[in-house]
Amino acid sequence: MKRKVTNSRFNPKTILSGKKWQFLQRLVFGLCLILATLLVFNTITLISASSKPVDAFFVLGGSIRREIYVAKLAKKYPQIPVLISRGSQDPCIWLIFQQEAADQIQNVWLEKCADSTFGNFYYGIPILRHWKVHKVKMITSPTHLPRAKWMAQIFFGAQGIWVETEVVQEQGVPGNQESWVKTGLDITRSLLWAGLSPIIQPQCFSVTQLAEVKMDVWQRQGFKCERQGNLGGRG
Repeated sequence: MKRKVTNSRFNPKTILSGKKWQFLQRLVFGLCLILATLLVFNTITLISASSKPVDAFFVLGGSIRREIYVAKLAKKYPQIPVLISRGSQDPCIWLIFQQEAADQIQNVWLEKCADSTFGNFYYGIPILRHWKVHKVKMITSPTHLPRAKWMAQIFFGAQGIWVETEVVQEQGVPGNQESWVKTGLDITRSLLWAGLSPIIQPQCFSVTQLAEVKMDVWQRQGFKCERQGNLGGRG
C-alpha cells in the first residue's frame, strides 16, 4: 500500500491558521500602539493641567463640614463653580451658603444620583467635563482616605483632569468606615471604568442649582440638618 504523504507547509488548514495568527498579532500590536499613544497624550494633558489654576470645587457628600468648608472657599473664590455630589439635604446646603456666601448660590450645583463614593465620581465627572474643567479641588475627609484620593486620581486622570485633594477634619464619630477590602474593590472597578470611560458617558438627571431650591416647600414639609452644622431644621 502507498502511504499518503502530506506536506504541512502546503496544508490549507495550516496556512489559514497562520493567517489568523498574523492577523491577531497585528491587531494586538495596533491596539497597543493606540493605547500607548493615548497614554502619552493623556500624560501631556495632565502635566499641562497641573500648572493651571483650579477651575472647579468638587465635594464628596457625607459630612456637612465639607459643605461648610466649600461655602467659605466659594466666598473667597466666587468665580469658581461648585459641584456637591450627594451632600446634605438641599435646604441645609442652602442655609450654609446663606450664612457663609449668600451671593454665590448661583454658582453651586447639587448632584443627587450618587449613592456611593464610586457614584460620586461616576456621575460627577461628566458634569465637570461638560464645564470643560481642567483642574479640580476635591474636598473630602480623613475617613475617606486613601480610597477617595486614589479613586480620584484614576477617574480624573483618565479624563485628563488634574485633581488636588483638600481634607476637612470632621467632628464626632464618622459614619463612614474604611477597610482594605472596600478600598480594593473600589480601586478595581475604578480601573475598569477608566478603560471603558471613552464609550461610557453616564448622565445624572437629578442635578439642581442651589439658587433653585424652594425653601418655602422645604419649610412646609420639614427637614433636618446635621447638628455640627448648627443650622437647626424644620419639621
